[in-house]
Amino acid sequence: MSHILHRNRVLALLGAAIIAVPLATPVILGNNTAFAAPSSAPAVSGIVAPAGSFASIVSADKPAVVTVTTTMKTESVASDETSPFGENSPFNDQFKQFFGQRGMPMPQQRQSQRSQALGSGFVISSDGYIVTNNHVIDNAIDIKVTLDDGTELPAKLIGADPKSDLAVLKIEAKTPLATVSWGDSDKLKLGDQILAIGNPFGIGTTVTAGIVSARGRDLHSGPYDDFIQIDAPINHGNSGGPLVNSDGSVVGVNTAIYSPNGGSVGVGFAIPSDQAQRVVAKLMKDGSIEHGFIGVQIQPVSADIANAIGLEKSEGALVASVNDDTPAAKAGVQVGDVITALGGQAISSPRDLSRMVADMTPGSKENLTVWRQGASKNLQLTIGQNSQDQQQASTDQDKGGPAAQKLPTIGIGLADVNDQVRQALNLPEHETGAVVASVAPDKPAAEAGLQAGDLILSVNQHAVKTAQEAKMAVANAGRTGRKAVLLLIQRGSDQSFVTVPFAVG
Repeated sequence: MSHILHRNRVLALLGAAIIAVPLATPVILGNNTAFAAPSSAPAVSGIVAPAGSFASIVSADKPAVVTVTTTMKTESVASDETSPFGENSPFNDQFKQFFGQRGMPMPQQRQSQRSQALGSGFVISSDGYIVTNNHVIDNAIDIKVTLDDGTELPAKLIGADPKSDLAVLKIEAKTPLATVSWGDSDKLKLGDQILAIGNPFGIGTTVTAGIVSARGRDLHSGPYDDFIQIDAPINHGNSGGPLVNSDGSVVGVNTAIYSPNGGSVGVGFAIPSDQAQRVVAKLMKDGSIEHGFIGVQIQPVSADIANAIGLEKSEGALVASVNDDTPAAKAGVQVGDVITALGGQAISSPRDLSRMVADMTPGSKENLTVWRQGASKNLQLTIGQNSQDQQQASTDQDKGGPAAQKLPTIGIGLADVNDQVRQALNLPEHETGAVVASVAPDKPAAEAGLQAGDLILSVNQHAVKTAQEAKMAVANAGRTGRKAVLLLIQRGSDQSFVTVPFAVG
């Protein structure tokens, strides 16, 4: 089973319930709360949910939900006590004695083993195209699909996209298959009723009901993080199954759970159908997806940052670093730029930029708008191709900031970068800046996270090479009426922007 560790919590990716493990854990059937469908539920394809029941939706959608069983090859090494003659062979003692007398290690016997895992999926076309999660079929050497009526068929992998965690399979059936249709996830509202259908723990197709708990959840697993949070119970094996609304339309693909104990605790996550539908269409057409890449590290624009650099709104993506020889570097993007638009579309947050870049075609030329030194500037950007070890536009969390001239307005002491400082901080020979020598514990700098040893590279997007330059830049910011000062901090190998408010009085 795959897991994502996020702030000391476990987000267990579903679809990896190992069949070889005995399902001896008791299945608790309870919590029989009635989820009443709205009495005026609209009809789609003839489906109408009567008051107090989802039976008509289940009877229409359940035949299109399948179980996906994958076989994966694993290799294990037998212990040194194992001989090639078998466990009970009379030659074993001679075999061990032969190698032991010569001081040689016993040859290790590699044994190929196969394990099986299961997940869920749903049929979107009567000729056999099936949607599931990428992590359900990842590393599989054999894939089988079991229909709702028990028919088992071999499946072919048409395409998969790890970044969106989606995959498309194809089966050949003798008769047209039951299907489900895509719904509009953008219309979902908090409190809307939903159903999750899948095969939890391999016990058979199961339907659970709940509501939409939240929208736009970011699990920090990739550029497409925009999950629907639900409270309908989903467990291992539900991965890839459909999340349907009160019309019976698919509004999400069940993908992950928050689980401190390995089971459902009422916090599940689904990929929105509007996102999934686009990815699935590309996979069906091309078999794979080429994601865009520009090569910047970005962070949110807080209200303090916006005030410090003269932006009217705290929107956009602040560039904390630009990787060398990348599309962003070639386009002239600079550290401290705030990316406000790409391809004519406004950027409200780093997540917007990351997702937009991921969706763009490598090689396409786009107009990039940045806020630099108090004015907008247009750059011409050629989108690069993303590889598995690159991030489209990676987000970074705010980090703090190092050395001993007093700056009482923010509460730090500064020093120049000399040979002793370079050696202590392992800085390059020609590195310049102002090193933080001390941080007053009761001043704004401490609250902002600055630390002794941080290197200040710029103040309000103006590069500083000495402690005196940094001191003057901070003072000038205070004189112009700024409420905060924006510092570019280097800590170790990481760079990030930190806003430090001026002390009142």
